[in-house]
Amino acid sequence: MSRPGYGGGDLPAVFPDWSPYQDLESAARAYLRDPDVALEALGGVLRGASVLGFTLERFVNEVNGVWQEVVVCDGSRLILWHGEDVPPEEGPPGSMTSSLRVVPVSTVTEVGCRRRLNRSDSGEIRVDSIDVYLLLTSLDEAPPSEEMAGTPRHDALRFGKTLDDGGAGQIARLEEFARLVASVVGRPML
Repeated sequence: MSRPGYGGGDLPAVFPDWSPYQDLESAARAYLRDPDVALEALGGVLRGASVLGFTLERFVNEVNGVWQEVVVCDGSRLILWHGEDVPPEEGPPGSMTSSLRVVPVSTVTEVGCRRRLNRSDSGEIRVDSIDVYLLLTSLDEAPPSEEMAGTPRHDALRFGKTLDDGGAGQIARLEEFARLVASVVGRPML
């Protein structure tokens, strides 16, 4: 099964699993469509810093084609790379954006992790989805809705995986990433 991609090529509807790869480069090369773009952008910021953990996301939508994201934690920063295809009416075929955002871990005020558990007939419990959020001290740039007018809303980073979108390995890796970030939030920086 595949979905049509921009530039005439078909993109697989199910992407390879990055969860077995413990190092960022191998995981990115296995999973992202544009690993060289992502790794170059991230490397320019990391500059030899240790990657303590990371999570990856990729999907295809009908409007913008391929959407890719890498989030890296080096203990003091979250470094986010995002790549997205440009819709055909906004640029020549094959155009994409590449964005980088660096968030100091000191700006994370809360880490939330919600797992959906499923109990089998035999009583075995398995995690079939996970949603993680990192609440930041910065304010959300989105215009307020009518019901929220006048109320500032904090920015948040959100990540999710399900058995259908990523599988058990990526669910476990996202939970591991959430625990890593939670372990460094609120600690003094040396």
